[in-house]
Formats: sequence, structure tokens, C-alpha cells
Amino acid sequence: MCKRVVFLMLISAFFTTGIYAGSTPKFGAKDYVSALKKVTDVMLNDVASPVAASRYYAYINVTSYETISLFYSSNYTTLHGVIRLFPKLSVNKQLLQQSDRSLSVILAIFKSGQKLLPSGYMLQKEVDSLKTIYVVDEKSKLVFQQTALLVDEIVKQIIAYAKQDGFPQLNNLSRYTPKIGDGFWKPTPPVFMAPVEPHWNTLRTFLLDSAQQYKTAAPVSYDTSSSSAFYKLVLEVYNTDKKATEEQRNIANFWDCNPFAVQQIGHVEFGLKKISPGGHWIGIAGIACVKKKFPLEKTALVHMLLSVTLADAFIACWDEKYRSNRVRPETVIQKLIDPRWHPMLQTPPFPEYVSGHSVASNAAAVMLTTVFGDDFHYTDNTEVEFGLPERKFISFYQAATEAAISRLYGGIHYMDAIEAGKVQGKQVGNHAVNLMRTHISQVKLK
Repeated sequence: MCKRVVFLMLISAFFTTGIYAGSTPKFGAKDYVSALKKVTDVMLNDVASPVAASRYYAYINVTSYETISLFYSSNYTTLHGVIRLFPKLSVNKQLLQQSDRSLSVILAIFKSGQKLLPSGYMLQKEVDSLKTIYVVDEKSKLVFQQTALLVDEIVKQIIAYAKQDGFPQLNNLSRYTPKIGDGFWKPTPPVFMAPVEPHWNTLRTFLLDSAQQYKTAAPVSYDTSSSSAFYKLVLEVYNTDKKATEEQRNIANFWDCNPFAVQQIGHVEFGLKKISPGGHWIGIAGIACVKKKFPLEKTALVHMLLSVTLADAFIACWDEKYRSNRVRPETVIQKLIDPRWHPMLQTPPFPEYVSGHSVASNAAAVMLTTVFGDDFHYTDNTEVEFGLPERKFISFYQAATEAAISRLYGGIHYMDAIEAGKVQGKQVGNHAVNLMRTHISQVKLK
């Protein structure tokens, strides 16, 4: 009796909603969210950049979704022929018949994360824990082994596809040198980091034809004369910071999501663990799936839809960032207005225009609104683990609007970058919706 209690406690500690059927657990939405959160924790450890994190989420969620499509091909169609150059997967049919459907999805998250993430080896303990939970007799041991072999086949093929997207070649491209001139981006305090991923626009997109498909309007021209449009944008950032309300500060901090934040105390510098912008929206998708009580299959589908949208949004955004290469407010304000001024939030290490939060959040809002509807109330507790209180929203668009304006409140973006980013994000989101309508309709299936 005591052994049985201990075993059930172990299950509860790892997977909060495992539904027992016979001798092995069946996994649901909360288990999917929990597994993906463990992957996010490894990304935090690796200090994954916003763009790198979006790529990891995309391939991991594509892997889990494709695993489902192999089991439920009539209800969940493959991404072959939809995502650019995505292969038609081939697996051992007998292995497929002998594998556990829900177990395979969770294993797909961990095993693809192991292959993709720099510290993916950290996920082996999750695979081991999953095995401890699942295996209770010789029959379940065999099923686990067969399922693991199936997932290995799937992961191998998708990792081969991922390696062809241009990411492995990024380190071989020419080193980026900041342009000379006051209007161009320059490294910012406190550590003056080199620019992050200046060649990200060379990566293969998932749904977009190219990184340039939805180019933004050009930014307001750099002009420091007091009557210029640019100088008015600079003053808006400066004055907003000076007059920031408590609520504006709360909003700025809630949406900070800067993996590169560094705190300096005396001569000591240490990194602050923060989730990426894409990771925040992945968290929101999990909250929505759990609230709707989606089964595992639909939860994987929703995360796949969101993550490929986010990945393309960051490719498009980064394309513009290094084309316009515009200077951050911190640099301009310290030179022209107040040399002691620092923004509320730490300036991220890449050019200003356009706002990545605006692009990613609005692309996410388009996709999630299409899936869940306009009037979707939820409580966002994604940042609670980082010491920030939860916030309530009545729609995904409300959250996206707040995320976008948070960059003005935080002192790290001009208003034209925020507005242009919102437009580009909605364009990318609508493009994804149009191409993924068949898959979106599958969310509605019973």
C-alpha cells in the first residue's frame, strides 16, 4: 500500500494531469505544457536569443504535431506540402502500431529538444523520469521502448530538415560591423554586447515566401534638429519615462522578456534569467489550451500553429532591423538630452527598428484569435516565476497591444517602430492563417 502511494506521488510530481488507464498514464494538455516548460527552462539556461528560441519552439512543436499526424492522419494532416520544403516522414508501420500515442508526443518534445538545444543533454533526466513513471511492468516497458524508437525515427528526419534551414552556417558568415554614423545602432550599456544574429534573415522561412515578403515602411529619418519628426520621437521616449505611472512600469516589466539582461553591482556583473518574447506567447498558448480543456492532440496542434507563426515573425522582423539599423533611444538621449539617463528596461543588443515585441505579439494574436476567438478572457501568469504578478486580459489583441506599447514605457523603442511592428506582425499572422486554414479547422473537430 505504501509503495502504491509513493508511486502515485511520483506521477503527480512530474505530470500533473496524467489520467490513469490500466497500468500506464495517458497524457493531456497540462502534461504537454509541463513538458514544453521544461524545454523553456533549458533555453533559459542557454540564454537563447529571441530569434533562436523561436526556431527551437517551431521545430519542437512541429515534431510533436507530426508525431500526432502519423497516428491520426484523417483528423490531423501532415505539414508536408504546407511548410516550405517539409519532407514526407517515413516510419516503420509495425513500430507505429506498437507505440503509445500520447507517450510519443511527450517524448517528441524532449527528444527533439535534446537534439536542437545547446544544453539539450539536460533533458535526458526528463526522459528518464518519464520512463520511471510510465514503466510499471514488462508490457509497458516494451511499449516505452518501441515508442522511443518511433520517436527517434521521427526526430532524426525532422532534425535533418532543420539542419538545411541555414542556421548551422550562420557562424561562417561574415562578422557584422556596426555602421559608422550617429543614426546607426551602437552597442549599449552595461556590457556593450555585439549585435545578436545579424544574418537571421538568411534562414529558410516556414510559411513566408521570404524574409522580405512583408517589408515595413521605412523608419523616420534620423534628424536631431529640434523641429524634426525624429527628435519628437526621441522626446516622446524621454518624457514618457520621466512621467511613467506605476501601471506603465508594471506593464513594461511584465513584457520585458530580455534574455540578455545583466545586473551590475559594483564591479560584479551577473545575468538575469528571463523568458524570451516567443516563450511568453508559448506560455499564453498553454494557458489557453488548458482553459479550453483541449486534449493532447489539439494542444500540440495549437502550439505548432503558434510557433511556426512566431518563427516567421522574427525572421521578418530581423530582416528589417539590420536593414534600417537604427540607433536606440538610450544612445541618442544620452548624447543629446541627458548623459545620465538610462531606460527603465535594459536595451537589448540589436538595432531598434522595428519592435520585435510588436511584430511577434501581433502575429501571435492573429493566430490565437483565429483559433480561440475574439472574446477570450484569460489570466497570464507566465512571469510569476520571475517575481512579477499575473495580469488579466480580455483578448489576445489586448495583450498584444500592451506588449507593443510596453517598449515605449520601457524606454527602448520609438513609437514609429512600435506601430510599424504591429502592422508587420498582423501581416505575418494573417499570412500564416491563410496557409494553415486546414490545420486551424482541425482545432474545431470533436
